[in-house]
Amino acid sequence: MSAFRALLSVSDKTGLIEFARQLVAAGAELVASGGTARAIAAAGIPVLQVEDITHFPEILGGRVKTLHPAVHGGILARRTPQHLDELAAHAIRPIDVVVVNLYPFQRTIMQPAVTLATAVEEIDIGGVTLLRAAAKNHESVTVVCDPTDYAAVSAAFANGGVSMALRKRLAVKAFRHTAEYDSAIATYLATQVGADTPAVEEHPAPLAAYVHLDLQRLQLNRYGENPHQSGGLYGYVGGETGV
Repeated sequence: MSAFRALLSVSDKTGLIEFARQLVAAGAELVASGGTARAIAAAGIPVLQVEDITHFPEILGGRVKTLHPAVHGGILARRTPQHLDELAAHAIRPIDVVVVNLYPFQRTIMQPAVTLATAVEEIDIGGVTLLRAAAKNHESVTVVCDPTDYAAVSAAFANGGVSMALRKRLAVKAFRHTAEYDSAIATYLATQVGADTPAVEEHPAPLAAYVHLDLQRLQLNRYGENPHQSGGLYGYVGGETGV
């Protein structure tokens, strides 16, 4: 039996094959969904389909793939005798690494003349759930949502395993990723369905009722508004200059 199990389900396949090879070299058994599994298998890397562990096929045109106790039980179980015994009673193996990035909702809604129906189909459900579950159980599970972190995780496995400090940082990154994703969805849908528009418009272009800002720190300042305060410059995530 492999030393640990890794679940992969990615929209952005940048660096996927090399990372999959490195996980296998570290002793992982790979489980993957849909196109991720096909890409890994095409590269000659052994991989199980999600349905091989759930014993249930993808349904609803792929809308339901990973939402199953055999997946989420393996991710959310604490590595305590009680939880491990419960998994064993249901023939579920723990999942120790979750590699997920989400459907490209933000990129989709930037396309000219995109329809609401098309945008809605790019709202990821299973991926967000996998990220949140793995991040919640970061005490035992390594969650990777950004291909730029593949090298650090591979290096950690090559040197004996992923540290708690790295798992915590990756968990924070996953929660930030899902928060940004949900914010983009909420903002877009509010605009499309008029959720923030008053029943009787007082102005031709009413201001939004809610504003969600996704900012990143660009620099630290010497001080804030006053010398005894901290200060910094922030810009929009994804902006070319951040401002």
